[in-house]
Amino acid sequence: MKVNPVQALLAALAILCAALLAETLRPRELMANASTVPNLEQVIPTKFGEWTLVPNVGLVTPDPGGFVEDASVKIYSQEVGRGYMDRAGNIVMLLVAYGPVQDYRLKAHLPEVCYGAAGFRVTEKKLSSVSYRSEASPLPLSRVTATKEGRFEPVTYWIRIGNDVVTGVFDRQLARMKYGLMGLIPDGALFRVSTVGISEDAAYRLQAKFIQDLIKAIGPNNEKFFVGAT
Repeated sequence: MKVNPVQALLAALAILCAALLAETLRPRELMANASTVPNLEQVIPTKFGEWTLVPNVGLVTPDPGGFVEDASVKIYSQEVGRGYMDRAGNIVMLLVAYGPVQDYRLKAHLPEVCYGAAGFRVTEKKLSSVSYRSEASPLPLSRVTATKEGRFEPVTYWIRIGNDVVTGVFDRQLARMKYGLMGLIPDGALFRVSTVGISEDAAYRLQAKFIQDLIKAIGPNNEKFFVGAT
């Protein structure tokens, strides 16, 4: 089939323009300033409310897929994993993982992926929320249960992208696109709370209380890092 030279030229120009536009619109400025990002080891207290630190609790850690093609580049620049016990002897496991760059190559891994990679069977996600301050909007939450051999682990988590809390892949993409149109590369953090040894309903009630107590304990200066702009 003979190619029309005019059409070929127009097609080439369209491709070139699209490439130039994509490069022009590519976000270049990081939202996060290293000097304003809190040190999570210091900000997250080891004791608050009725919760006290329990050492050597075995957490499921983020998938090693947190490394991208270039093994020197990591998604997370900070990662804190701890266990806490209340007065009744219930243990809640907390994982907070922070990354200064959230784009199409570097993005927080969903707990469904991490637990699945560790050999757990993970149920379909359910959405929920928790109120942590009377004048603030409830914090959106995602919940799954993970099962492996004799371990049954209900999990509550949320992901912050920039100033937004997202609950899934679609709204995470929308958040990144929103900031990208402003020329910004958002940062992001995964917050995960889980419990072993009690029923699903009891676990989620306990986790909700833990989240409320934790946000109260970190104080107003660090609240935005945990829950975004409300």
